[in-house]
Amino acid sequence: MIIIIDCEDQKGLIHKITGVLANLNLNITRNREFVEKQLNRFYMRTVVEGDVDAAVLKSALAAVLPVDHSLSISTGELKKIVIMVTKEEHCLTELISKYYFGNLKAHIVAVIGNHEHLKAYTEKFNIPYHFISHENKSRETHEAELLACLKSYNPDYIVLAKFMRILSDDFTSHYPSRMINIHHSFLPAFKGANPYRQAYERGVKIIGATAHFVNQDLDEGPIIHQEVIPIDHTLSPIKMAAAGKDVEKLVLSKALQLVLDQKVYVSGNRTIIF
Repeated sequence: MIIIIDCEDQKGLIHKITGVLANLNLNITRNREFVEKQLNRFYMRTVVEGDVDAAVLKSALAAVLPVDHSLSISTGELKKIVIMVTKEEHCLTELISKYYFGNLKAHIVAVIGNHEHLKAYTEKFNIPYHFISHENKSRETHEAELLACLKSYNPDYIVLAKFMRILSDDFTSHYPSRMINIHHSFLPAFKGANPYRQAYERGVKIIGATAHFVNQDLDEGPIIHQEVIPIDHTLSPIKMAAAGKDVEKLVLSKALQLVLDQKVYVSGNRTIIF
């Protein structure tokens, strides 16, 4: 059982929380906490063992926490995710491979694409694929169709696995801190389109990828995970992009696993990773 707490910081919180757990005969097997000084927020992730009803535990903890608290208790149920794609396959195949072999702590309930390139591959794994074209449609019409499909699955998280379209503020507002995007640069450098071309023209010596939550500012959502690899002047933008694909799929996979493990807290436009 995983307990996630976010609240105003106060003296004695850890004592109060662990007291509740002890009184319910629960054993703490793992615990991390952090205080964000600027916001005066207390964050805690605790893994416990023992026999207790989750509703009883939640009520007991709520009684000792500040009134502004956010509290969730997970008993190990798999989260539902929908993956959104365009044409590039590397991030999707990485996630489906992990899912197929039982190494992704989630249930991929569907894949949505605005092209049909990845439909046959997805359906080999008995995962529904929804082709929702954007061609000859306004952005409003296309996004309404996407939202209708998403709502039919009621996903816990949406993964933009190289979904190469800019989504409107209205669309992203439906899933705050629940949409995870992979961007092919080491943000905040080279935002927007063609980051490998931008990197080439700047003569960088490393390239990377960034997985972040989507908010209403392009490529500026809270960062979950980043990695880089070294390069040199011999790589063209095309070769940079080829090399970057390996980083992109690993960064997205790692970020998603951190989120599914409930190790990621959003604090303003930052994340706290336990």
